[in-house]
Amino acid sequence: MITCYIRYVIDADKLANFEHYGKLWIPLVEKFGGKHHGYFLPSEGANNVALAMFTFPGLSEYEEYRKKSFEDADCKAAFKYAQDTKCIVSYERSFFRPVFE
Repeated sequence: MITCYIRYVIDADKLANFEHYGKLWIPLVEKFGGKHHGYFLPSEGANNVALAMFTFPGLSEYEEYRKKSFEDADCKAAFKYAQDTKCIVSYERSFFRPVFE
């Protein structure tokens, strides 16, 4: 199992746009076999940092999802929405493996 953690720097004045963007991606990740754990929007502290986490069974399944996402019409529309609204300033992606009891 691999968890993708994305840390976004967002335009704080476009929080509603970013929230809409997140709601677009949750079912898309799941459409390609992942389990989305949600988007986490600013509350206290920095007003321009948001997070997302989702899990795939392994890195190869994640890589297949990424490949398919660039070909899928709904994913392309979500990418375009972020580009058009400029709600995302930058992001960084990291991968983690969970440790359970």
